[in-house]
Amino acid sequence: MTSTMTTKQGGYGAGAVIQLVNFLVDNEEYGVEVLKVREIIRMTDVTRVPNAPDFVDGVFNLRGKVIPIISLRKRLALPLVAYDSNTRIIVIDLDNDLTGIIVDSVAEVIRITSEDIQPAPEGTAQDNNGSLFSGLVNRGERLLILLSLDMLLNCYTLKSGDAVNH
Repeated sequence: MTSTMTTKQGGYGAGAVIQLVNFLVDNEEYGVEVLKVREIIRMTDVTRVPNAPDFVDGVFNLRGKVIPIISLRKRLALPLVAYDSNTRIIVIDLDNDLTGIIVDSVAEVIRITSEDIQPAPEGTAQDNNGSLFSGLVNRGERLLILLSLDMLLNCYTLKSGDAVNH
């Protein structure tokens, strides 16, 4: 699934087929590129880390590697709810740096084309680094929000390699 990078279609070449992991947070559909997902696991015990940003719930041990965990609800300033049997951790791999994001539930893997991606409206879900959304996909009566993982995850200093030292 290699494609020429363009800025118009969210960084994908014209006609590129993109597979997304589709998940729910606060009854809204979100998606991340399946190639950036290392694995999806059930919610597990998390060890709190002092002085971490409020949206970092802590760290957990994944087969001997300590991985930081971000609450997507906290990161997006959404109301908090209790975890249930549908809650999942999506382990994201960005340049061999693993981070878990907690979501309400995982729905499916879907295929779209780069032409299906519409730009995110100006000013939506901004932080100091830019938009947390990379685009929107119209799915009939619902919109799927594409997360900008670089923006979502680049704003904190707790990295999986550093977590062992905390």
